[in-house]
Amino acid sequence: MKILVPIKRVIDYNVKVRVKSDNTDVDLTNTKMAMNPFCEIAVEEAIRLKEQGTATEVVVVSIGDKACQEQLRTALALGADRAIQVETDAKLGSLQVAKLLQQVMQKEQPDLVILGKQSIDSDNNQTGQMLAALSKLPQGTFASKVDVADGSVAVTREIDGGLQTVKLSLPAIVTTDLRLNEPRYATLPNIMKAKRKPLDIIAAADLGIALESNVKTLKVTPPAQRSAGIKVADVAELIDKLKNEAKVIA
Repeated sequence: MKILVPIKRVIDYNVKVRVKSDNTDVDLTNTKMAMNPFCEIAVEEAIRLKEQGTATEVVVVSIGDKACQEQLRTALALGADRAIQVETDAKLGSLQVAKLLQQVMQKEQPDLVILGKQSIDSDNNQTGQMLAALSKLPQGTFASKVDVADGSVAVTREIDGGLQTVKLSLPAIVTTDLRLNEPRYATLPNIMKAKRKPLDIIAAADLGIALESNVKTLKVTPPAQRSAGIKVADVAELIDKLKNEAKVIA
């Protein structure tokens, strides 16, 4: 069984995001980048399925310029077998990403596609669902547990009302939630081995997909700063402010 895992290069979640002075975008100058945390969970789940003997090959794919090879090599160091870079400098929307991934799927013919439910930069939570719709495949989103057996996958989903389990016939699309697993760290020997693992580069233009996004960013602004709190001298003053200023008590 072959598993395809799309991954994305994003700003490291420990880094404080800066907005450009002209409010056109996020400032990436000298910013530490990393693999999207939800993508790390997807890679970990695919590797665990291989270690269990359920999968025979794990292939990771990323869309972007040469810089995304860093995250592909990280995935290889974690245990993926080979990597694919769909090379483009274009800023893509979720639909264009899904269409490119569909083309990769047609070439690779995976039995299972596991990807993060969303990326922490745009937070769209769209690509997995769009990919399933374009590919006409069953989907299990927000997975907190994945069990593969007898040509199907049982996905326990995190929903507003609790948990829901769906059984999907393979091939299928699964998107990962936070509680699915705890990603491992790459060891130094595996980092060295990853340098020798195959990484294929495909030009996005060769896949026949129009790369112009339908979404246009009008303005990017940082969150509003919270105003400082105040100190009150006693309970009487507190009650007065809650009643007359905040108007939360009568």
